[in-house]
Amino acid sequence: MIRVLVADDHAAVRAGLVLILEGAPDMDVVGEAGDGRSAVEMAVRLRPDVVLMDVRMPLLDGISATRELAGVADVLILTTFDIDEYVFGALRAGAAGFLLKNTDADSLVAAVRLVAQGEGLISPSVTRKLIAAFAGAPAADPGALEALTPREHEVLAGLGRGLSNAEIARSLGIAEATAKTHVSRVLAKLGLRSRAQAAVYWSGL
Repeated sequence: MIRVLVADDHAAVRAGLVLILEGAPDMDVVGEAGDGRSAVEMAVRLRPDVVLMDVRMPLLDGISATRELAGVADVLILTTFDIDEYVFGALRAGAAGFLLKNTDADSLVAAVRLVAQGEGLISPSVTRKLIAAFAGAPAADPGALEALTPREHEVLAGLGRGLSNAEIARSLGIAEATAKTHVSRVLAKLGLRSRAQAAVYWSGL
């Protein structure tokens, strides 16, 4: 049996996911978590094969939780959002897969099976984003980094980790509007067109 832990802060969504997974003859939902911190603690205790992880959750976001679960369980991100920073953040954190919540039940079950077998899986629309970002991002230029201030270096690192403006602001103790300004300056100084390209750039450093 494939042991699955479902982590989502919406009880109705969790219930629907559990219903789908429990309907598969080879799956057993061993736990449900309503926030990222609980997801990590339960995964460490229950040792599931796969953690089905939402991104936006209280106490600890899904990307940070995924990072903490490295070596504990394979994580399949399931989210409503295909926002670039979530995609890159999840993959950099070690997620084995990234699916959108509009995925049908059969595809979701198939994805969990693949991840449990040690395979990786990314939603087709997300794959297009990855290809576009890597194709358009310039190679990391150490010289260009010299134009960044120490604070902008911190912001670039945040982009590379897949943090949103609000999350960057919280981590650095600054206002969200200030974080947004820093992000714009980082993109301009490095000649990047998007946050996705910033994440690709940072991965090449």
